[in-house]
Amino acid sequence: MSIYDTLNPEQKKAVLHDKGPLLILAGAGSGKTRVLTYRIAYLIEHRNVNPWNILAITFTNKAANEMRERVDKIVGAGAENIWVSTFHSTCVRILRRFIDRLGYDRNFTIYDTDDQKTLMRDVCKYLDIDTKRIPEKSILNAISKAKDELISPEEFEKRAGHDYTQRKYAAAYMEYQRRLKASNALDFDDLIFKTVELFMNDKEALTYYQNRFRYIMVDEYQDTNTAQFKLIHLLASGINEYGEREYNICVVGDDDQSIYKFRGANIYNILNFEQAFPNAKVIKLEQNYRSTKNILNAANEVIANNKGRKQKTLWTDNEEGEPVSFTLFESDFEEADRITSEIKRVVESKQASYNDFAILYRTNAQSRIFEEKLVLKNIPYKIIGALNFYARKEIKDILAYLKTIVNGKDDISVKRIINVPRRGIGLATIDKVNDYAVLNDISFYEALVRARQIPGLERTASKIEPFVSLIEGLRSSINSDSYDLTGIIDDILNATGYLKELEEEGTQEAEERIDNIYELKNKLVSYVETAEIPTLNGFLEEVSLVSDIDSMDESKDNIVLMTLHSAKGLEFPYVYICGMEEGTFPGYMAINAENPEEEIEEERRLCYVGITRAQKRLSLSAAKFRMFRGEMHYNKPSRFIHEIPRHLLKITSPDKKTVYKFADDDFSKESGQTSAYHLSQTHYKPFVTPEPKNFGGSNLGTIDYGIGDTVKHVKFGTGIVTNIVAGGKDYEVTVDFPRFGVKKLMASFANLTKVD
Repeated sequence: MSIYDTLNPEQKKAVLHDKGPLLILAGAGSGKTRVLTYRIAYLIEHRNVNPWNILAITFTNKAANEMRERVDKIVGAGAENIWVSTFHSTCVRILRRFIDRLGYDRNFTIYDTDDQKTLMRDVCKYLDIDTKRIPEKSILNAISKAKDELISPEEFEKRAGHDYTQRKYAAAYMEYQRRLKASNALDFDDLIFKTVELFMNDKEALTYYQNRFRYIMVDEYQDTNTAQFKLIHLLASGINEYGEREYNICVVGDDDQSIYKFRGANIYNILNFEQAFPNAKVIKLEQNYRSTKNILNAANEVIANNKGRKQKTLWTDNEEGEPVSFTLFESDFEEADRITSEIKRVVESKQASYNDFAILYRTNAQSRIFEEKLVLKNIPYKIIGALNFYARKEIKDILAYLKTIVNGKDDISVKRIINVPRRGIGLATIDKVNDYAVLNDISFYEALVRARQIPGLERTASKIEPFVSLIEGLRSSINSDSYDLTGIIDDILNATGYLKELEEEGTQEAEERIDNIYELKNKLVSYVETAEIPTLNGFLEEVSLVSDIDSMDESKDNIVLMTLHSAKGLEFPYVYICGMEEGTFPGYMAINAENPEEEIEEERRLCYVGITRAQKRLSLSAAKFRMFRGEMHYNKPSRFIHEIPRHLLKITSPDKKTVYKFADDDFSKESGQTSAYHLSQTHYKPFVTPEPKNFGGSNLGTIDYGIGDTVKHVKFGTGIVTNIVAGGKDYEVTVDFPRFGVKKLMASFANLTKVD
């Protein structure tokens, strides 16, 4: 039996399509990666396409590596000639070959977010921009959006007109790009922007790659921005031997999973594909292999409320499964406590492992309470989206040394390490060197080389020269044919005394930093062993293109905590989506946006992505009271809960005994809209405990604290009051203590005192 006979009918149609543009609308869990890899195999095996002529692009290293492994396995010999990589990695390879035609050296450096911030601080200082009025972050965001839309500094300046802020942005953009080029550096957005610029201005380079890549496949096409669309369109517009444009481009995506608008993703790239590529064939993959029927039906019901989408309905042959669970907790503290306790109970009863569970939330800030509960319960967990390994100080220091060795024009890296470890080179010296570099139109490192020629540095030059000698010595070493690249980090540590300084510190933090440095060395050794031609530049490229999700180790037995945005592309047997309240998800910004309908549709797509991560069981939850910016807020359950038909939901109280009673029309459908849709127009104010604080009962006295207040207990310490219930002659007060968990106490015996 042929491998193609294992495909369902629609998958098979997509695989056997060989000429002309193809749009595969692949619903969540519909086997899109399988379709892409089988299509590559089919083109090579049955259409005699040379592997050299195939390009497969996706967004994350994780997805690219998964596709690479599958392609290698199914194609066999010749698979190594297929380009399977991310957008950014693809562009780096192209630019390494042709960027000199744009006036850059081929050994350019790639700046990460921290490097960009450092450079922008220098730019703002130089241009005398008041960063309290116009923050560096807002300028960098404006520049990033401009590059996503292929707007050059010159065009940005024209569009700024007489608007004061826009003109400041324009000036900063112009100077930022000038300094990047002077440092022979590119930021992440430049990798795409400059490749498009190259193709637009150099016909030879464009024709070379058009001829090279006769068949192009793009995964997650709904996440592309304008610059990425232009790149793909240019590559796919080559002329065949008959003088015709075939547009042999196959894109796979799902408009219902377009959730990265804030990063520049343009959903209209997929919605308008047929207009951009005439005579395109559209195939829908609607069979889901991941989730149960109940989970999938809930997802379909929610996303059906969006108007800006291509019509499709996911279905599955999987079992019916459990109803989707919805629990309304009293507070966010109770939500975290009950969910973590439930996970622990399930694992201890041997029904599942910790790595079967994912806790998803709308914003990173929501992770804090869960972390505290997990630590108290001794439950292993991993947060995706926490501090990236490569963003740690010690790692950035070592990488800055490596970047300086490769590219002396990289001013940001040189300035970072000029006094690390301490060499007695102060800010005054650095400013003098920088002024000299600017005056003489040379790099900061070149100015260091001429230190004795700089007025006022007669004494300090003796401290600078050893640093220059160090860099030149290391640079000379790596250029030797006999040099073992895996030893470069040890050479830096030994020559600088960096490691010795940490060892002498003798703290736990210093020990962890030493471990991190050796982990970086492990990465370097691994790179050298697997790279076809290992180079220091190649290693720096690889680590600069790593994302948070790439660091996820699925073999480790720990719960995964992450935002809904980070969860895209993943799947878990058990999924908890928390904070399902109006104002949290969807958030206040979406509800009160200038164009709320568009923003709410993006939030709904995010909800759809979250729901479709679940394989066996999906638990949704909301809290009546949630601490937000230091105040206790009361929010109603999210409209997305109301969009799930009542028969698909199991609605329970936290104690699993009481079923919540919602109004009959809360879960009804009317004309395709939910009757609870009016919630989007409600303005929610912070919850304030009413005065006097007498919660009922004729014999009851009053207490001087309320829900949301911080109170102190003689044994349990401080905690947050999450609920107060009036009894016959006393109050039952529920308090969440960070160290001891949730306690129910009688007010007269607890002697709780309010902490202001």
